[in-house]
Amino acid sequence: MYMTIDGPAEPLDIVKKLRGVVHAFYLSDEILKEMKEEENKVRAAGGNITVDNQGFLQALTRQHVIAIIKDPRFRPPPEPTVVLLSEDGKTMGVEVFPFTMDQYAKRDDVVWLSDAFVMFPDVRGDGGEKFVMPPVSFPELNPSNGCKNVVSCSPAPTCDLMMRKHYSYPDDPKLASVLIAFDDCPKDPDFKPDLSSVAVPTKK
Repeated sequence: MYMTIDGPAEPLDIVKKLRGVVHAFYLSDEILKEMKEEENKVRAAGGNITVDNQGFLQALTRQHVIAIIKDPRFRPPPEPTVVLLSEDGKTMGVEVFPFTMDQYAKRDDVVWLSDAFVMFPDVRGDGGEKFVMPPVSFPELNPSNGCKNVVSCSPAPTCDLMMRKHYSYPDDPKLASVLIAFDDCPKDPDFKPDLSSVAVPTKK
């Protein structure tokens, strides 16, 4: 069952106020179906390794999906958004952020593919490896504002472009997209979210 374009106002208002958010809106059933079909076609650069967007697949099981189009001021994700796994589930590589670089900077058992990704050469694949995009937490939405089972993810670049065209937003390479999905729940005013891993400044 796919989500409708309507959704509760408070979560959308919270997301719109986050620093770096240029646009925020609920996604319709129609575009989610098209994006799912496109995600099934995605391969890594070079075409040899499958990209498994688990975050997107989990988002499809939630009642509501908010899309945000963001600029570079938006906070980094609390956890890696890409990992390279072997066929038996061993981690062969992982995304690195500026705030996690210290974990790998002095290690001699990693290979840096870029400033944002390290490989673990001691972990060998067998030809069935794949890039997995796991669901990522989004603690700004939580039971205190009527949200549960919250996940976020990045759509594939072709899905991002498809979504922007569908809603008549320009294809601006300086901007990127994130999807935030959740189910409704009764508000819990006593719930205290842990926001220590994210910066949540609001627009001035």
